[in-house]
Amino acid sequence: MIDRYSRPQMSQIFSLENKFRLWQEIEVLFAEACAEQGTIGITADEARWIREHASFDLAGIEAIEEVTNHDVIAFLTNLGSYVDRDVPAGTPKPSRWLHYGMTSSDLGDTALCCQITQALDLILAQVRTLGERCKHRALEERDTLCVGRTHGIHAEPMTFGMKFGAWAWALKRAEQRLVDARALSAARGALSGAVGSYSSIDPVLEASVCERLGLQPDPLSTQVIARDNHAHVAAALAGCAATLEQVATEIRSLQKSDTLEAEEPFAKGQKGSSAMPHKRNPITCERVCGLARVVKANTQVAFDNVALWHERDISHSSAERVVLADSFIALDYMLAKMQWVVDGLILYPANMLANLKRTRGLIYSSKVLLALVDAGITREEAYDIVQRNALVVWDDIQQARSGLDYRGRLEADSRAAALLNSETLDAIFEPRSFLGRMPILFERLQKLEF
Repeated sequence: MIDRYSRPQMSQIFSLENKFRLWQEIEVLFAEACAEQGTIGITADEARWIREHASFDLAGIEAIEEVTNHDVIAFLTNLGSYVDRDVPAGTPKPSRWLHYGMTSSDLGDTALCCQITQALDLILAQVRTLGERCKHRALEERDTLCVGRTHGIHAEPMTFGMKFGAWAWALKRAEQRLVDARALSAARGALSGAVGSYSSIDPVLEASVCERLGLQPDPLSTQVIARDNHAHVAAALAGCAATLEQVATEIRSLQKSDTLEAEEPFAKGQKGSSAMPHKRNPITCERVCGLARVVKANTQVAFDNVALWHERDISHSSAERVVLADSFIALDYMLAKMQWVVDGLILYPANMLANLKRTRGLIYSSKVLLALVDAGITREEAYDIVQRNALVVWDDIQQARSGLDYRGRLEADSRAAALLNSETLDAIFEPRSFLGRMPILFERLQKLEF
């Protein structure tokens, strides 16, 4: 991921430095486990020596890989040079115990799973923070009236707190998918040898190393940990990105000049347009929507990586080095930006009320329909009365003509007027009459925990 959309802590997880540090730790833990179990000839002193002298340098690894064209061998050669440094003359080289019986994927896949769990922990912390912030703002705005929209068209009255609440619940679902991906697919390790048969490695060693890394041994890894695990993780990241895209899209829609019910923060000194200085554009939400496309698209690559030849090939390796890191880094950035947006989201309740009234009472049509049915006529007849009068008001609005609002039109309709008295109409044309049962939504939200 380019620097523009990268944050230091997440980028560090997918750095070469961190990857090689994990490779080093796995090699050292394996040597220590071998010494403890006594399954091969390594002594406790040699394992201790390896622990104390293990190190590497990136330039050295790069120089060796230029010749070997193999990153694991380049790393092991460089690591071994540090381990063997200062070994007394005539003493066997401790580096001979490095990578004993292991294959490249044992090292690379186990370390990658460590990186993924590290990254998921960062993502989960951010999702929980954003979820809590949405919940908090939902409770703050539980009574802020606005119009609901379906198909982009005014529907019925609701409150803005419901929007924040819906986002909080969506983030809770995203959190659960990420937790499941971490537990079921990410936190795995494999030290089982060339085709996963433990031909030169006791499974006890694998269990020991995985436990110290906070992983579970993969039950049957052939030579690689199956990539449906990684696809599961990528799908969970994409699901979270899609949720952020949903939130950002709603804010963008509400920020349109014609609507202007909400607006993302506009920082002091910020500029909108190079040509039109008056502009305050929803650029952060647009950026989140754009990056969501990247994270979602990367999921296809992760699923394509599942089908490998026989026990292993490396067609997945080059692709996942790009898409896994990019998805995590992009999502980390997106979450941070959406925290800023949600915290500082500017609301315009007066505009919400103006928009609520914009359709001259048409948004109360559903209550009119039910009241007419309650008055004793069929639903079909009631629908005809409601729609016939609504279409006249709608046409007046579209033609910018003055005319009766919807209540006035019903009062002028002899059939409707005979069935609906003034008291009934007063109750119908009160926006909060739609919200009598809304408290249950916020009672549920109060119990939501991240």
